[in-house]
Amino acid sequence: MRELIYLTVVLPLVGFLINGIFGSRIKNEKLIGAIGSGVIGISFLIALGAFFETLSIPVDQRQKIVTLFSWLTVGNLNVSFAYQVDQLSIIMAMIVTGVGFLIHVYSIGYMHGDKSFWRFFAYLNLFIFAMMNLILADNFVLLFLGWEGVGLCSYLLIGFWYDRKFEKSTTSDAAKKAFVVNRIGDFGFLLGMFLIYMTFGSLNFNEVFSRAVSFDVSTVTFGFIAIFLFIGATGKSAQIPLFVWLPDAMAGPTPVSALIHAATMVTAGVYMVARTSIIFASAPDILMVVAIIGALTAFFAATIGIVQNDIKKVLAYSTVSQLGYMFLAMGMGAFSAGIFHVMTHAFFKALLFLGAGSVIHAMHHEQDIQKYGGLKKHMPRTYLTFLIAALAISGIPPLSGFFSKDEILWYSYANGNLFFWILGVGTAMMTAFYMFRLYILTFEGTSRFGHDKHPHESPAVMTIPLIVLAVLAAVGGFIGIPEIFSGEHGNQFHNFLAPLFKDADRKLATYNMHSHFEEILLMVLSVAFAIGAIMFARYVYLKKPSIAVNTTQKFRGLYNLLWNKYFVDEAYDAAVVNPILQTSRSFLWKIADNKIIDGVVNGSAKIIDIISINIRKLQTGVAQFYALVMVLGIVAAFFWIILSL
Repeated sequence: MRELIYLTVVLPLVGFLINGIFGSRIKNEKLIGAIGSGVIGISFLIALGAFFETLSIPVDQRQKIVTLFSWLTVGNLNVSFAYQVDQLSIIMAMIVTGVGFLIHVYSIGYMHGDKSFWRFFAYLNLFIFAMMNLILADNFVLLFLGWEGVGLCSYLLIGFWYDRKFEKSTTSDAAKKAFVVNRIGDFGFLLGMFLIYMTFGSLNFNEVFSRAVSFDVSTVTFGFIAIFLFIGATGKSAQIPLFVWLPDAMAGPTPVSALIHAATMVTAGVYMVARTSIIFASAPDILMVVAIIGALTAFFAATIGIVQNDIKKVLAYSTVSQLGYMFLAMGMGAFSAGIFHVMTHAFFKALLFLGAGSVIHAMHHEQDIQKYGGLKKHMPRTYLTFLIAALAISGIPPLSGFFSKDEILWYSYANGNLFFWILGVGTAMMTAFYMFRLYILTFEGTSRFGHDKHPHESPAVMTIPLIVLAVLAAVGGFIGIPEIFSGEHGNQFHNFLAPLFKDADRKLATYNMHSHFEEILLMVLSVAFAIGAIMFARYVYLKKPSIAVNTTQKFRGLYNLLWNKYFVDEAYDAAVVNPILQTSRSFLWKIADNKIIDGVVNGSAKIIDIISINIRKLQTGVAQFYALVMVLGIVAAFFWIILSL
């Protein structure tokens, strides 16, 4: 089955071509949805088969390269269009195709009646095609093709409803913002690729990583490569300072938010750091930068999420925060823990977004949670699945988020970084608080919507994916049970990925052993803090809502700071965007374009015109004058011949 892994890339491309070329003529939504969803479902089955085949193979033989054709041969650079099947890529492939399939099925109901239904499914398939290229690539060039592909598709999907308003601008502006911010990160990624080729003479993963272990390369060189790659990751995975595009990505349809924010694009940076773990492990100072940026992003985004009222904006800042957790794990050298959180996050965050979409669908596209309330009696399946996801992301055992988040917190503490553990626990408390603020204001209490709203449960095509994701969010964490509970078998998820990270682990060797008592104590503390935050949210928003109003009034300055997202967008506008616009208008347009470029072009035309006018005077139309010129020419020719003899 591993030999067929290329089909997981080809099939989404086929779906894109069919719906993209013929979709406008097919007209039948069910057929379009079946094609778009079917190709992803088959891709998932192939990935699943490859996973079970990988399990049956000895550990030292689990990597397989499937080469399709030779792609680039330039000088000493040889790049093949080849896919790498190993433990990391197959896990990511199952996440992308599995969760992606559920989102496709959900979209059949959510996008029903949209005038561009066929175009939406074509874009979704193209997105999966690009993402599968990214995670299965066996070289940096093919990875970068997928990297840029998901950036393009995110632009198309975020701006899908290009004719609609979004906050103070349009969805097209939000799409453009995502595209531009990602290009900044991609420039850093390109520099990292250039430096990798200059240092190791290859862009193939196996060659680069083996040479990174054996070559005598300075820590400074590794540091530059790592920081350039991480700049790319901060753009794609929305970390400080390039996180500003992701909240605005909520302008797209809700299934797009689930696809981008749960299992695909935003985790690309985390995957890339894990894939290049040996390079980051060879630059410990940069690895610490990764941890610091991750921890600060997690905490920073969580504080903003507390005050948001748009249901999708709350989840957007939650995504930024959870991505920070993943990078904190990477920075701690806990690469397996970071990927584990990628997997569990895909389950509960996709469920949260799709649940939010179900609510928005039922409330006629109203997204303000202050205008909801009491929806659980109208939407029982959405309510129950959303509650499971909220508990999972809050880290309540035995749901999936508990296992992955606790492992990251434990690595932070065990490696002697109490500061990171405190930030992580504080972020976990805020996460539990704002998620249950969202849940309570949406589903609990009394109704706050008008008589014009008639909420109802979503159709089965939308609720069945919610139920499947709820099951995964509930039990998905058991694959990574901590060693203290699993005994001699250890953490199965960690054991599965361990061979890929053995060289990085050997270079780092920073994990300090602690007693099981400490681990259990910290586990109990984190759960207790999360439960306390949940109970506090219930008290504030269900029992004593006046507390929230009074607190807002009392700390108006802090509230405004959080409500305005620390004025980061305004700062970027003042420091970067507006100066560039002013320079473009005052110099590049008025002087460089109008006067210099247009002046050269128009001036050249004017000179030609003047010369032409004077030359034209020679054309008098008098035959005698032409005869005289001919005679003079003949005489001049004779003189030239005579003088040259």
